[in-house]
Formats: sequence, C-alpha cells, structure tokens
Amino acid sequence: MAAITRADSTTKALWRRRLGSALRTALACSIVGFTTLYSPEHLRHMPAFPAFSYMTTILILSDATLGDTLRGCWHALYATIQIMIPSILCLWSVGPDRFTADVAAVVVTLMSFVVALPESTPLMAKRIAFGQIVIVCVGTVVHGAKTGIVMHPIHVASSTALGALASVVAMLLPYPRLAYHEVKKSSKLYAENASEMLNHFVKAFCAQDNAAALDSISEAKSLFKAGTKQLLSIKDKQEGMLWERPQIRFLKPNYKDPREKLQELEIPIRGMELALTSCPSFPVGMIDEDLRDVLQSLKAEIGLKLEQAKCYASFDATTAPETEKNCKDESLWSLKAISSTEDVPASFFFYCIKLLQDGLPVAPNAEFVVNETRETHTEGSSDSQNQNKFKCKLKWISSSLFLLPSLESLVFALKCSLSLGLAVILGLMYNKENGYWSGLTIAISFATNRQATFKVANARAQGTAMGSVYGVICSFLLQKSVNFRFLPLLPWIIFSSFLRHSRMYEEAGAISAVIGALLILGRKNYGTPSEFAIARITEASLGLICFIIVEILFQPARAATLAKAQLAQSLQALQDGIKDIVLFADQKGKPTPTALRDKQKRLKSHINELDKFIAEAEMEPNFWFLPFHGSCYEKILASLSRMADLLLFVAYKTEFLSQLSERFGVSWKQIQEPINDDLELFKEKVGYSLKCFEEVILIKSLAVLAPERQNRNISHDVESGRLPNEDVPRTLSPDEEEIEEILSSFLQHSKEVANSINGYDGEEKHLSQTVLVLNGLGFCISSLMKETTKIEKEIKELIKWENPTRNINLYEISCKLNATYPK
Repeated sequence: MAAITRADSTTKALWRRRLGSALRTALACSIVGFTTLYSPEHLRHMPAFPAFSYMTTILILSDATLGDTLRGCWHALYATIQIMIPSILCLWSVGPDRFTADVAAVVVTLMSFVVALPESTPLMAKRIAFGQIVIVCVGTVVHGAKTGIVMHPIHVASSTALGALASVVAMLLPYPRLAYHEVKKSSKLYAENASEMLNHFVKAFCAQDNAAALDSISEAKSLFKAGTKQLLSIKDKQEGMLWERPQIRFLKPNYKDPREKLQELEIPIRGMELALTSCPSFPVGMIDEDLRDVLQSLKAEIGLKLEQAKCYASFDATTAPETEKNCKDESLWSLKAISSTEDVPASFFFYCIKLLQDGLPVAPNAEFVVNETRETHTEGSSDSQNQNKFKCKLKWISSSLFLLPSLESLVFALKCSLSLGLAVILGLMYNKENGYWSGLTIAISFATNRQATFKVANARAQGTAMGSVYGVICSFLLQKSVNFRFLPLLPWIIFSSFLRHSRMYEEAGAISAVIGALLILGRKNYGTPSEFAIARITEASLGLICFIIVEILFQPARAATLAKAQLAQSLQALQDGIKDIVLFADQKGKPTPTALRDKQKRLKSHINELDKFIAEAEMEPNFWFLPFHGSCYEKILASLSRMADLLLFVAYKTEFLSQLSERFGVSWKQIQEPINDDLELFKEKVGYSLKCFEEVILIKSLAVLAPERQNRNISHDVESGRLPNEDVPRTLSPDEEEIEEILSSFLQHSKEVANSINGYDGEEKHLSQTVLVLNGLGFCISSLMKETTKIEKEIKELIKWENPTRNINLYEISCKLNATYPK
C-alpha cells in the first residue's frame, strides 16, 4: 500500500512538473508573440525574424530550470558573437546584390564547418549558430540588394535575443524553478527509495518461506527503475545547478556531485539483490536469532545514515555527513555463523550490507573495514586524482594550442556543413521566398553523438505536418478574428510539451510540432496559411532528405551491425577483466588487484555503448535486412551488466585479501596458493568460453566456413581442434557440475586459509572478515560462470536466428573457425 501511495505521489509530482514546464514555455512564446505582433513599431521591427525567436525560446526553455535557462542564454550570446562579425564581413566582401543561391550554399557550408569543428563549443550554441547562418544567408538571397550589410545580421541577433530574454522572464514568473531544489528533491527521493529497498531485502533474507521472500524481492526490484530515473534526473540537472551556484564550480575543486554519492549506495544494494536471487531456498540456513538481531541493528544504523544523507541541507560539502556507529562491529564478527558458514549467497549478502554500512573501499589501497589507515589512503587517492586532473588539463591546453580536432569532431563538422549547404541550395531552388525552412528544420536537430537517423527524421516530419495542419485549421476557424489567432497556440504548446516525453515523437517531433503551429499562428504577412503550410512541409522534407543522405554517407553501418560489433568488444573487455583477477601480485609482470577496477570501468563503458546501439537498432527500419533480435540482445546485455557488477565486487575482495596477505606474511601466501589454482582454473574456463563467443559473434555467415575449408584443403584432424569421430561437447561454458566442483574446491581451500588465521592471537575479527570475503568471492566466481552459461544460450539463439536452417553447436563452430583461420 505504501509503495502504491508513493507511486501515485511520484506520478502527480511528475505531471505537475511537466505542466509547469509547459506553462512556462507557453508564457515565453506569448511574450515573443505579443512583442512581434502588438508592440510599438520600433520594437516590432527589430526582431525581424519572429520564427527564430520562437525556435530559440523552445530550444532554451524546454523542460529547463533557472540554471539551464541561464546556460541557454549564454549559449545564445556565444553563438551570436561567433556569427555576427563573420556575417558582416562576408556580406561586405561579397555584396548583397551578388549573393546568389550558389554563393549562399557555399557560405553556409564553410561557416557551419567552422562553427561545428571546435569540441569546446556547446551543442546548443552550435544549433543556434547554424540557424543564424541559414537566416543570414538565405535572407540575403531573398531580399537581394535591399539587404543591409550591418542591419540584417543585427535583426537576426535581435530575434535571438528576444527569444532568450523571453525564456528568462518566463522562468522567473511567478517564481523560478531551481535546479538546486530539483537535485535536492531527487536525492531525497533516491535515499528514501534505497531505504525501502534495504528494508525489503532484509525482510526477504529473514523470511521463513519462499513465498514471503520472493514477494519482498519482487517489491524491491520494482523500486530499481524509480531509482535509476532519479539518478538520471540528478545528472540532467547537475550542470544547471552549477550555473545557479557558481561557487561550487570555482571555489570547491574537490566537490563531489550528489549523483556520485548516491551511486555509492546503489552498488551494494544491487549486490544484495544478486545474493538473494541466488539463494536456493528460504529460510537461509545460517540465520539464527543472534544473527537476526545483528542484522536488524545493521539495518537501523544504515537507515539512520540514509536519513541523514537525504536531510542534510547543502550539497556544497565535499563529503556526506558521518553517522555515529550504534552497532558495534564486534557483535557481528564474534558470531559463529559468520566465521563458519559455507552458504556463499548469504555471505555475499552480509558483505554487501557491510559495504553499505561502511562505504565503498577507496582505491588504490582500499580497505573493507580496517579503518586505522583510512586517512592515509584517502590522501593518496586525492593526490592521484589531482595528478589525473593536471594531466587532463595539460592535454586540453595542448590540443587547444595546436588546434588538433579529433576525428569525431571533424566528421561531425563535415556532416553539419554538407547537410546545411545541400538543404539551403535545394530549398532556394524549390521556393526562394520560403527557402529558410529546409535549412532551419535540420539546423536545430544535429547531435554530436550517433542518433537513430530515420526515427528522428520521421518524428520531425510528422511533427511538422501535425503543427502545420493545426495552424491551418485554427486560421480557418478564426479567419474573421485575426487578432485572436494567437490564443489557440497556448493549448498546443502545452500539448507539445507533453509530447516530447512520448516514445513516438520525443524531443525532435515535439519541437517540430510546436514550431509548425507557431510559424502559422504567431506571425503576420506570410501569405495564405494553407499555401505557406504546404511550402514549409515541402521545404522541411527537402531538409530532412538531405539530413538522411549525409548521415547514411558518413555512417553507412546499421545500428544492428554496430551492436553486434560492440557485443564482441564487450566480450573482449570482459575477458581482459577476468584475466586481471589476482589475490596478490608478488611476481613481476602480474597485474595488481586494483588494476581490475580500471578494466571494470572499461567494460562498463562498452556495455553502455552496447545499450545505446541496441536501443537505436530496435528503432531503425529493417528494409530488406534480417529483423533485429532485440530480446536476445537485451538478455545478453543484462548478463553482461551483472558480470560487470560482479567484477567490481571481485576487485573489492581481492584488494582486501591482498592487504591481508601482506599482514600475515609469506607463510600465509603459501597456504593461499591452492586458492590461486582454483582462480586460474576458473579464469581459464570462462576466458576460453568468452573468447569463443567473441569469435563466433564476428562471423558474418556460417555459410562462409565450409567453402573456405574446402579451398584451404583442411581436413578434420587433430590440428583442426577435434578428432573425426570425437563427440562434440554441447556447450563451451562450464556446466553445473563443473561450476559446483570449482566452487567446492575454492571453499575447501578458503577454509584452510581461515584456519591459518585462526592460529594468530587476537585475530577473531580478521578471521570472520576473511571467511566472509572468501565465501563472497566464491559466490562471485560461481555467478560469473553461471552468467557465462546464460550468454552462451543467448548467443546460440542469436546465431540460430541468423542461420535458421542450420543446427548450431558453438563448440563445433569454434573448432571450424580455428581450423579455417588459424592464429
């Protein structure tokens, strides 16, 4: 009931926020409309391009806070300064009377390239600058010799300034929407969400039957999505908050944003969920009355920590407030159930709840609960961070001095310039008077990252058509009351503001829809509305065609193809991470335990890229290609994400064990060798499986293998990978029996390590810690093997989807591949 009430409250708050944003947008457009339609003549003629004032307002104010609006105004000013002087020089040197359509296209191409090339220029500033370039050049062609060399660019700048000023006024009335308060509110909601998930997970762990445990786990899982949305909301508003409170940016160099702080809560909670979903049955075998009491004490202490985290007043502090420890560590570490358990999911659950209590270990010399050297490690970490920041600054300065653009920025600049130049010349050839709209339609739609080209173009075309049709209908209904035709715009602006949150239209379609109506109902002297609407829809279509053609020329690979290639890269990154799992590095050339964190970050970045390509591939049209198997990719993505989380926990555990080995000396390391043997066996099996998956994924077609083998005269012999009559294994990854065997051996050797610690006086706490960490490590490696098995199943289905007439055996395919293309 509480969850339902909170969901209803969240939904109402979301609708209120979106309605408030829509009303502010309507107010800003009203300010522009009344200024350009009904203000005194000397004011009315300065912003000579009201359409661009509307565009600027929509770009700046859509779902913005005060900080976002101030940033948008700065971007508008930056774009104007960047464009005005070159525009005046260009008009002066060429002459308005000699400014033909061809000259305009060339000038648009060159100026757009110069604007788009610098990586330091914000994307919104580039979009506004593109629009200004189009208006200056096309306007000169339309008006010819009458164009003022200085006044024409000034009119464009005035139109931009009107849109920016209207955005600020609308944001301040009746009171500003502050990003600072939005971030604080989202942080509070996330902390409450985390507290509720913790309660559900502890309740599930202490449950007396499977049904009660599964109900609690299910309720906790339903809260994960809300937590992810809150983190995204904080990320979106973070830059706006820095514009509202600039002292954070300039006076606090070690400032840590709230999203990073809250993500430190998310990692242990995800680990608790992994542990509970892996428990074979409930109640958990290790649970007893003493352990239940300690668990409730831990939950209460963590709840107090979360309560303080959501209630502290300022985000300016570099660290969150510390809580007093009401629950003594000794009450947990002295329990026999902790120091003797072989229930690996339960051990991992307790490890995660201790992480949640004590905070994540600090790299590079991380500690789990040994707090004596915390200050030293923090200082080392801070020095390392400062060195990294200094290196980044040096790299940025050198690239700025030598003006060396990256390949990505060069490609982006070429795409923008060619698209705009082609759109302008085609638009002027079709209809000189309305030649603006082919270029303006795409000027505000460019993105530095890859986007779903066909979906964006389709959304813009539909939005343009909807807005234009709405404007024509309203003009027809109000043809006898021309002075009131602006009123129907207000509900349409509100509707379009909600439309930007829909899956079908998103931001691109919503902006096109509202601008389509604004250009008909919010202007005067444009001719017959229906004729103007048809001309503009045609011009917009020409621009979108140019946009699609150039995008395809520069990025011919489909998102489905890129998703497949990115999957192979993710598997390679996962292999690299698993290779770096070591308990201690006493040999030259061995990776250090902390190196695993860097590999895990690299894997996470690959997984994020894969997620983007999957989302884009599901939206792109199939044409004559095989449909994208989205459900299969989503399952593989989920397994890879869990494995990335598990690798991070493995990094924490191996760092702790490496420090512990240093504490107890060489003799203890010798006892630890059997554990290393188990880890090597695990790494060999999982690494081999992942390598084979990667190779199989990169095969374009299985039909290629047989002809290649015949051409190379390769027979089935020992060197090909298997004997002619050899039974082919059904799987590449470890089966359940192998997983159980490796886990049992690991736990047995872990017990020997624990017994060696038991011989030291006063080491009861470290004994319990070591047992908990080693058992948790056993859980991680067994879970990694299980996820590898799941990935194999999905990859087999994916290959079967691409080759429906063939029997798929990944081991056999891998052997044929190795024989056909020997290393």
